[in-house]
Amino acid sequence: MKNISVLPADTYAVVNKTVITDKDKKILTMLYQPIIGFAAVSLYLTLIDDLDKQEFMSEEFTHHHLMAIMQLRLDDILIAREKLEAVGLLKTFVKKDNINQYVYLIYSPLTANDFFNHPILNIVLYNNLGKTEYEKILSYFKIPRVVLKDYEDITCSFDDVFDSVQRNPMEMEEDITKSDSNNIELHKGVDFDLILAGIPKSQIHEKCFTEEVRELINNLSYIYHLDSLAMQGLIYQSINEKGFIDKTLLRKSCRDHYQFENYGNLPTLIYHKQPEYLKKPRGDQSKWAQMVYTFENITPYELLKMRYKGAEPTDRDKKLIESLLLDQKLAPGVVNVLISYVLKTQDEQLKKSYVEAIAGQWKRLNIETVEDAMQYTLKEHQKVSKMNKKVKISSESQKVKEEKNLPAWFYEEQHVQETSQEDVEELDKILKELV
Repeated sequence: MKNISVLPADTYAVVNKTVITDKDKKILTMLYQPIIGFAAVSLYLTLIDDLDKQEFMSEEFTHHHLMAIMQLRLDDILIAREKLEAVGLLKTFVKKDNINQYVYLIYSPLTANDFFNHPILNIVLYNNLGKTEYEKILSYFKIPRVVLKDYEDITCSFDDVFDSVQRNPMEMEEDITKSDSNNIELHKGVDFDLILAGIPKSQIHEKCFTEEVRELINNLSYIYHLDSLAMQGLIYQSINEKGFIDKTLLRKSCRDHYQFENYGNLPTLIYHKQPEYLKKPRGDQSKWAQMVYTFENITPYELLKMRYKGAEPTDRDKKLIESLLLDQKLAPGVVNVLISYVLKTQDEQLKKSYVEAIAGQWKRLNIETVEDAMQYTLKEHQKVSKMNKKVKISSESQKVKEEKNLPAWFYEEQHVQETSQEDVEELDKILKELV
């Protein structure tokens, strides 16, 4: 991705590369929206509406037009655009000038069948929705099975109905409109030169590594955290007698390898970040906003490992965190806030009963975003402070002890101008880990 500053006066035109149906719009809201969020889907539909009556290419608009129609800041629109690009619904081109000119190519969403069989999108949807909601949506798109074994197929073929007509051969038209979807791109893929160097050429067909196969390999390496050497061995095991890669066998081999290396578990949610649709739009540069961004863009595993000062967290702590994500269905960013809060206030201990009690309460309160979790912990602290004053427990030493144990964002929310050096160093450390 090339970062180019976009101004409200910069122009854009929309080019339709597909045919958008009502069913596509249903797929957008039910399958894509839980991944990319409402703003990105709204942008997609707004760009569709910008097309002219022929539905092929729009007139030229300014980005200020988008801001006015969508009632969003330009920064939020650009974030939404990047999400559309990431899932293959949009491609962006720019011609630089005093006023930059953009062209947005619109593509169809994947069919439901392709989406649920996609090695990345399907897993991300499951993680974002949880098992119950995922299965509801899956059942919506399932086709009822009709048993036809007692029936006879009497369907007519074309030549049963129409006679052959001798005509001059016609050239095929390539520019006729058709439904067209775009692939998801992963810039950090495996090293195919390294993979090919370790597989004898006599074992593989010259057309073995097609673009489709390479895309599958990159997707599998991403999902199952496999490096090039690991993928090389799994690919070699998946080559059939004709020298082609058995894609079904490769998928199974990658899954089995991951489970073997991870004690029978499939890819765990503790390595996932806050879903995009639950993230706060960027723009605010306050320390509070920096903490929100940090918790949203780091995985619970990474946060836990940093609190272990780089050492591997214990299996007990990892299982506890995973239970918050799987059983309580808390979002990863919310779990990050909970981890940080408990460790700060409980002398760096994750007491299972205490953590689960807070998690259950947050789930009942429907806390889904990092900012909501941070705000709630702040309110709870304020309640405790008031209770302490009522029972005359409050003293200067007690106040100092309480403040020492508070997460950094408490100070920001209360507009305290001076923060401890420890808080600053901790924030800097977390931010450095994200670079």
